[in-house]
Amino acid sequence: MMLKTRLTALAAFLTTIIIGAGVASAQMPTDWQVNFQDAHSPTMERILDLNDILFWICIAISVFVMGLMAYIMIRFRRKRNPTPSKTSHHSLLEVIWTVVPVILLVAIAVPSLRLLYFMDRTDEAEMTIKAIGNQWYWTYEYPDLGEDVSFDAVMLQEDELEEGQPRLLATDESVVVPVDTNIRLLVTANDVIHAWTIPAFGVKIDGIPGRTNEGWFRVDTEGVYYGQCSELCGRDHGFMPIQVKAVSKEEYAEWAAYAQEEYAGDTPDPDVAVARLESTE
Repeated sequence: MMLKTRLTALAAFLTTIIIGAGVASAQMPTDWQVNFQDAHSPTMERILDLNDILFWICIAISVFVMGLMAYIMIRFRRKRNPTPSKTSHHSLLEVIWTVVPVILLVAIAVPSLRLLYFMDRTDEAEMTIKAIGNQWYWTYEYPDLGEDVSFDAVMLQEDELEEGQPRLLATDESVVVPVDTNIRLLVTANDVIHAWTIPAFGVKIDGIPGRTNEGWFRVDTEGVYYGQCSELCGRDHGFMPIQVKAVSKEEYAEWAAYAQEEYAGDTPDPDVAVARLESTE
């Protein structure tokens, strides 16, 4: 009876850990995480589907090649074949090992190209956000709310973190977006190449000075999602996180009204952001 009770308690404990890990990984990386974060956008769902297909194709190829090598080493070892074969070619085999890889590559290329076109841009955007990379923080603009609505988002220092906020990922300002909304994302940079990345959305867009790249995402669940600059951009590259807060459309409307008053006409001061970064040195 005691053993049964302990096993039940252990099962409940492990279940809690597994469920908790699943919830956490939907928003940010977790310790000992092996696979991708949970998908929270149509793009990431398709990326995971393609990854699953490619995984099994790679497994099948690896098993076949390793099995073929093992068979050849055993079947054609010197003890069993003291006189080696002098066959120079085999037309049927040569056709097979040419055609089969071509078929496999086409099978991989077709869904890959469809996904690339799907994630590139959308003609049905309901709002636009512009992200501007700087060494080493992000500036965000909401052109739909007015040309002057913009703010900087800088990583929080350890003494600024509140309970539950992750170290090296939380920022002082969040990119606020409504759920179930197609969002066009424009990305550029002021100095060097950066990359705006949120793994849970399947979004990674390079920010290049003098050029504006475009992508899109659609968040399906309310919550806070974290990412980081994913292009080596200098000394503090690892201290350039991204924080997106997905809220209901009603909450977003309230935030938009607040943002138009709080951020309109308030041009971000790069010296302030740089000073905050240098305060950790």
